[in-house]
Amino acid sequence: MKTNPPKFTLKDWSVEERPREKLISQGPQHLSNSELLALLIGSGNQGETAIQFMQRLLVSLDNDLSKLHRISIEELLLWKGIGPAKAVKIKAALELGKRIQGLPAQKKDGCTSSKMAYDTLFSVMTYLHREEFWVLYLNNQHHVLDKKCLSKGGISETTVDIRLLFKNALRLGAIAIIVAHNHPSGVLTPSKSDIHLTKKIKKAGYNMDIKLLDHLIISEKGYFSFADENML
Repeated sequence: MKTNPPKFTLKDWSVEERPREKLISQGPQHLSNSELLALLIGSGNQGETAIQFMQRLLVSLDNDLSKLHRISIEELLLWKGIGPAKAVKIKAALELGKRIQGLPAQKKDGCTSSKMAYDTLFSVMTYLHREEFWVLYLNNQHHVLDKKCLSKGGISETTVDIRLLFKNALRLGAIAIIVAHNHPSGVLTPSKSDIHLTKKIKKAGYNMDIKLLDHLIISEKGYFSFADENML
């Protein structure tokens, strides 16, 4: 009589191979991506452990965690062995990891470099499928007063209402701004329209005594800074 293969859980592994015990004894930095994900889901599929299951999932995504972050819950549910509870745990863990990048702004550190501005915006601007335009409003110590998404566009471009941008700046009492938009394509080279928009914002800010400190183009590959490239 044919029987179904057993379902392996983390408890079926020897103690030294279990990711939970490995994390406790050696620290999370010594676990592979598949081991960390296995801890989240707890059990594997029929005939394979949670680690093997996660290894197979990651291989299908070229072992790229950013791709895992981008796929939807509905796509995760297509994998036999991943139900709503497991899919939600995976997405929640990846989102928490991304949000860590935004913590410096919450501590009121000054945005005094393109890297600090990028870290402040990382959690809200990476892994997006559409272009978005964001603004950091800064006080005279370059602390972030607020960060706002001013517009959401298509895959290749978005439009920006410059009047709204500076209306918010005046309301907040900002003396400087850093603007940013993302390129879902991953290409960090500014387009002609990006350069033109930067000049318009800088000119409008000059007339209101609100300085444009930088314009960032952001993607999962990194960022481009107009200020660092002497293009302001």
